[in-house]
Amino acid sequence: MEAPYFFVDAILEYGAVITPPEDTARHMVQVLRMREGEQLIITNGQGRSALCTIQSTSKKSCTVTVGQVTVTPDRNRNITIAISQLKNANRFEWFLEKVAELGVSRIVPLQCARTEKQYFRKDRAQNILVSALQQSQQAWLTEITEPTPFDDFLQQSVSGSAFIAHCEPSEKQVLTGAGLAAATILIGPEGDFTPLEIDAAVQKGFIPVSLGDTRLRTETAGIVAAVKLIDGKPNIQ
Repeated sequence: MEAPYFFVDAILEYGAVITPPEDTARHMVQVLRMREGEQLIITNGQGRSALCTIQSTSKKSCTVTVGQVTVTPDRNRNITIAISQLKNANRFEWFLEKVAELGVSRIVPLQCARTEKQYFRKDRAQNILVSALQQSQQAWLTEITEPTPFDDFLQQSVSGSAFIAHCEPSEKQVLTGAGLAAATILIGPEGDFTPLEIDAAVQKGFIPVSLGDTRLRTETAGIVAAVKLIDGKPNIQ
């Protein structure tokens, strides 16, 4: 049977003894009923994972000994998706889960002119990203920032290529990730970016791109963009 996979924010060094957080320990010892001597894999979400052995357990806690450590290089493509917050929080959380499973590096919730602002719980978002990390058994945890006003985001430096996906009629390139080591893409709200926002992004060097022939929901557009940037093969044309 495959060893269970967990995230623990810890320094993973061979021979170290670590104590997982209570909620993680509860899952190990109460849900999975793991006992002394059983093995599991722990990642710290920063490229290190280790085969560990449970040393001791109690009702609410356990300790594990770190065994063989594996260092995983950073993702081949450093992808940032800056996407408008959604009125429907469930749809935004679904988006977070899926793009984290795909291996997106960073997510920036945007506050655009047409964003219907919602209360944002970063702790909940972080938990979703951790669950996606464990589900997909990756060694790098997707980063999420606090909500950022659109204009403020444009003032930040971006690594690699910069794209904006919008629905306004204009000349656009077809989005792919071919040959890109890093990229950032802007995804607008349900009412799309305003013409002023599009112009401002283009002035900052963001390239207008098409995600296909159909009009997509915001969260769907974000997932399509992630797939194209991570998996794309042909050159942008």
